[in-house]
Amino acid sequence: MPPSRPFNFLLWSGLPLAAMALLLLVDTPRLDFALAHLFYDSQTGFIGRHSFFLEDVLHDRAKQVVILLGLLAVAGFAASLLAKRLRQWRRPLGYLVLALGLSTAIVTPLKAVTAVQCPWSLTEFGGVEPYAPLLGHHPYVDKPGRCWPGGHASAGFSLLALFFALRDRRPRLARAALVGALVLGSVFSVGRMMQGAHFLSHNLWTLLFDWMICLVCYRLLLYRRAPAESTVTLGETLEVSSS
Repeated sequence: MPPSRPFNFLLWSGLPLAAMALLLLVDTPRLDFALAHLFYDSQTGFIGRHSFFLEDVLHDRAKQVVILLGLLAVAGFAASLLAKRLRQWRRPLGYLVLALGLSTAIVTPLKAVTAVQCPWSLTEFGGVEPYAPLLGHHPYVDKPGRCWPGGHASAGFSLLALFFALRDRRPRLARAALVGALVLGSVFSVGRMMQGAHFLSHNLWTLLFDWMICLVCYRLLLYRRAPAESTVTLGETLEVSSS
């Protein structure tokens, strides 16, 4: 198989990791609350809380489409084990199954461990629960939060896997997939922010997690190093060994 196109793993893993560190160090609640107030009315609550489009179309139906894509990847991978003409796509399809699965599967355990409240549950936005930072003290409450990281955002950002699956075979299509995943994940994120389900930082964490998962899986499963530019010929080897 031909080698992969050049990719700077140090840069494109270092930047997300640096962004994660920055999110832990800076005062994200100030920005989170400021943006959340743009979508909140003290009389009626969050402007998208009861929106049919945001809940039924952009949330439920859109998530079902992403799930369908994941099932198609599983079916394609299974078919590649049987059909010889699909054998060349076996590894990319296997990569898709793994990357999509991990990108979405990590959300629920992280929600349970961190117990971060949704904006709509906080006293600041008409709820009854106190705000607690991600790494700070969490007071005891009857219903622990399940809002970090953003779950629905992962349905969009998990499609970053398509970029890596296609970049060595269909570079132009891969770039379109990259833009599409970023746009879709952002739209899902804003939609849930308008409903009061997540803060901006929740969704940024989702993007960073999904990027790193897709990147690491790509490095382990798909990336093929180019052969060394300089090779030693048989004559040169014999000359060296005889000297």
